[in-house]
Amino acid sequence: MTTATMPFDARTTDLLAQLESSGQLKHLQMIGSPMDAEIRLRQPDGSFKDALCFCSNNYLGLANHPEVVEAGIQGLRDFGAGTASVRFICGTFTCHETLEQTIADYMGTEASYTFVSCWTASEALFPTCCEAGDIIVSDALNHACIIDSMRLTPVIKKGVHKAVYHHSDMDDLRTKLQAAKENPEVTGQIWVVTDGVFSMEGDIADLPAMRTLCDEFGAMLVVDDSHGHGVMGLTGRGTHEHYDLLGQIDVFTGTLGKGLGGGAGGFIASSRKLIDLITQRGRPTLFSNALPATVACSANKAIEIVRREPERVAKLRSNVASARSKIKDAGFDVLESPTAICPIIIGDTAEAIRMSNRLLELGVFVIGFGFPVVPEGTARLRIQMSAAHTDEHIETLVEALKKL
Repeated sequence: MTTATMPFDARTTDLLAQLESSGQLKHLQMIGSPMDAEIRLRQPDGSFKDALCFCSNNYLGLANHPEVVEAGIQGLRDFGAGTASVRFICGTFTCHETLEQTIADYMGTEASYTFVSCWTASEALFPTCCEAGDIIVSDALNHACIIDSMRLTPVIKKGVHKAVYHHSDMDDLRTKLQAAKENPEVTGQIWVVTDGVFSMEGDIADLPAMRTLCDEFGAMLVVDDSHGHGVMGLTGRGTHEHYDLLGQIDVFTGTLGKGLGGGAGGFIASSRKLIDLITQRGRPTLFSNALPATVACSANKAIEIVRREPERVAKLRSNVASARSKIKDAGFDVLESPTAICPIIIGDTAEAIRMSNRLLELGVFVIGFGFPVVPEGTARLRIQMSAAHTDEHIETLVEALKKL
């Protein structure tokens, strides 16, 4: 059988053709500059065009901060290009130790442990920490990395149960927790997991109510605050700071690749005991190389800047308020949120992509999201604000939206 007659080849050709004909095919945009409020995008003819970036996770404008860049360069000089090993063999460098202490202090936990991404951190958490008789209870709109970690866990640890509650519905969460307590097969730990900031909706989890329910039912509360770091709370420590719940979340997963410098990498932050278990048994750290030293050094510097310059968080908050007000005045419905994510619901995926392409022609880079990233019929333009944006940038965004 030749490649052309393989079932995979035929069905993939059909799917790609369907996406192309329906206007849903995604095209990768090539950037020829550092990530910032203003970037340079490669055009079809190979030339580059300036554009304003309103779709990055660079919430505090640290991705191209000179101190963050220089810290990475110095890390390259001090530790070389690669770790060349997993952590427990010879892949743990002093920069990892420094960064993990910084993360623990920043998040308000006893300890933390880094990974090459938050995705791998999530995939390490439940398969490592859960045992037969445990149950994981998840918000229906949690990030894909949480969903895949939940799917993976019963494969590795037989007898782990799963439940899903309606998005941010505390009554339904109580129902699921009560059912877990009454289920004779649930004999171990109950885990409740949520995004702190939901990346597609821009809303936040009701952590105080969740903490109360977890205490009532003896559950551990896990928060993925990847879109909350650097954004939520007076000093940008996250959604738990926003709610004045420092020290009251059992486990965090998070990323170093968004507000905290825009580099790669992720982490788990929790008790020393849980981190020790992850270190000893977490498959993504036992069988995959450590976080590159350059990223560890630049991320450590980024967190230092966040804590040193809370005015960055204040600037982001001001930009968000200004953008939301002006987008509404331009006639668009933007979902309410205290976060830096401003989704404009369009509905049809092809229409959202068409509008995104038109904005790009006008020099404004905003992505249109549709299925399978969001449910069918809820396609949207997701605008993401940064502390690096100026008043002029926001005005340009709004004027481009008006032309749609």
